[in-house]
Amino acid sequence: MAKFQEFIQAHSLFTDFDINLFRAGTHYKLYEKLGAHIIKVGKTSGTYFAVWAPGASQVSVIGDFNHWNGEGYELNARWDSSGIWEGFIPSVKNGDTYKYKIVNSDSGEVLEKGDPFAKKWEVPPNTASVVWDIEDYRWKDKTWMNGRKKKNALDSPTSVYEVHIGSWKRNNEHLSLSYKELAEELVNYVKELGYTHVELMPVMEHPFFGSWGYQITGYFAPTSRFGDPQEFMFLVEAFHKAGIGVFLDWVPSHFPGDEHGLYRFDGSHLYEHADPRQGYHPDWSSYIFNYGRNEVRAFLISNAVFWLDKYHVDGLRVDAVASMLYLDYSRKEGEWVPNVHGGRENLEAISFLKEMNESVFKEFPDVQTIAEESTSFPMVSRPTYLGGLGFGMKWMMGWMNDVLNYFQKDTYYRQYHQNDITFSLAYAFTENFMLPLSHDEVVHGKGPLIGRMPGDEWQKFANLRLLYGWMYTHPGTKLLFMGGEIGQTSEWKHDNSLEWHLLDHAPHQGVKKMISDINELYKSEPALYELGFSGDGFEWIELNDSQNSVLSYLRKGKKEKDTLVIVANFTPVVRENYRIGINVPGSYKEVFNSDKKEYWGSDNLNKKILKTQKEPYHGRENSLVLNLPPLGITVLKKSVVSKKK
Repeated sequence: MAKFQEFIQAHSLFTDFDINLFRAGTHYKLYEKLGAHIIKVGKTSGTYFAVWAPGASQVSVIGDFNHWNGEGYELNARWDSSGIWEGFIPSVKNGDTYKYKIVNSDSGEVLEKGDPFAKKWEVPPNTASVVWDIEDYRWKDKTWMNGRKKKNALDSPTSVYEVHIGSWKRNNEHLSLSYKELAEELVNYVKELGYTHVELMPVMEHPFFGSWGYQITGYFAPTSRFGDPQEFMFLVEAFHKAGIGVFLDWVPSHFPGDEHGLYRFDGSHLYEHADPRQGYHPDWSSYIFNYGRNEVRAFLISNAVFWLDKYHVDGLRVDAVASMLYLDYSRKEGEWVPNVHGGRENLEAISFLKEMNESVFKEFPDVQTIAEESTSFPMVSRPTYLGGLGFGMKWMMGWMNDVLNYFQKDTYYRQYHQNDITFSLAYAFTENFMLPLSHDEVVHGKGPLIGRMPGDEWQKFANLRLLYGWMYTHPGTKLLFMGGEIGQTSEWKHDNSLEWHLLDHAPHQGVKKMISDINELYKSEPALYELGFSGDGFEWIELNDSQNSVLSYLRKGKKEKDTLVIVANFTPVVRENYRIGINVPGSYKEVFNSDKKEYWGSDNLNKKILKTQKEPYHGRENSLVLNLPPLGITVLKKSVVSKKK
């Protein structure tokens, strides 16, 4: 091995500049340096290994190629005190499994760890890293990549189908579909439904399937459960060819304590805080990254950049941001350490999130970052130069909580809770909000969405369609978890497929058809997306008709001709000859109605062109009379009547 160690001294992948960036926490492409890289030295092929383990006195590479005995396969500690160990091992090739055998310098403890930068891992429950070259994939999504800036823009429609790929559909042997199978079945299904984007719950390698991917050990590798990295690239590419963007769930908030993972990586608290009041997450029995450590920041930001760079993904939905922002999150008094000013804000995490967003958007200005943030922390989706965190969008958790609380009420009592459903508009434009009906709302005993709707079977389905109608006509972008589009009747379980047999029944077919149609409406009507984050795009007609539980409002685009008139009836009573005020006189045509017969509705439609009357109402000079469907929402648009010659 000696002659190859000489090579390392002269031909390390690291330059002095790389080391300086790493120490400063500003090296955002560490995946090009750390980890396992197949290279050629003269005529000899092998693998260059590099790992950060400053608390180690010795690091060896163990694997199939040496019968898991690291003797003679030791790495060299760099001479610059960076804590990086590196070495070249001949004949180690693509597909070989390996780990790092690390001896702690203080205690002599011996640990066997997977590679934090591994591009591939063994299929769990096996825990070794796999040498893997991902540079050979020839992407065929140039058309999408060249045009995605417009697709991901804040003034373009963003309708997201959230998916747990391990349970979306199972085959006859009850096995999850592979990446290649999903590239056909899932992609075609999402396209059929009309979604603009898909959001994949964490695909990064995780040892426990029941964590849904949120307890990650392999941050740089798609899980091997469904195929190899190139096959995951093929899935992303298939979405792009179908005109669908791909968002990934990303988890920089915590990681599990598995022996082969990041926890106590070199026998010290390398990636996490040593003090459990800062480094242990009580909610998830996991460990919190030390955002104040430069090398850890570089690891995480490099990981964010990696998925955008090497896998062509179109955005990152950042999980559990609220838990990162507050030092006392889910902690009692005395169980947390205040910041330097005595406050509860995690200043290091805040700084990290700003730096992450700045780095991502500088490198990839045509992507999105989306925060799952459940508090009133200010300016989450505002630029960092204005003092914000720099995210593109933020989940509107308040809307989700309020709307579900409202919808589960008996329709008679909704008249007393009108403010519950209108309150979201009081703050709807303080952030760039995404409206989420996510996986979190159909687990842990909450039941499926349809199960929370009151009334008999017809009313339950009408309520569900109305809920989706309110969601799609409310300002903000949209997200729906898989199963919601077919009216899934049981709570989501990660070990089971969705209840596809329900589509044998008309009510479920109707929900699916409505989702497809409302996605098309959303994409085709600029008023529903162009000004979705601006107060200029919304205007109440009447929000105080609580006696009838009716809301009427306008959605506006950049052009006046695109304005839509929307009326929602939250009771099962058909309201005939219902009058609303209209400023712009003329003829109006119904362009959407959630009560259509093909949706399993009662077909209470406004089939004829409606003409305004010169009768003031709701403070407007003109008015319009229409019929309101029971538990339904109707969308009207000013009709352009061509003059006959």
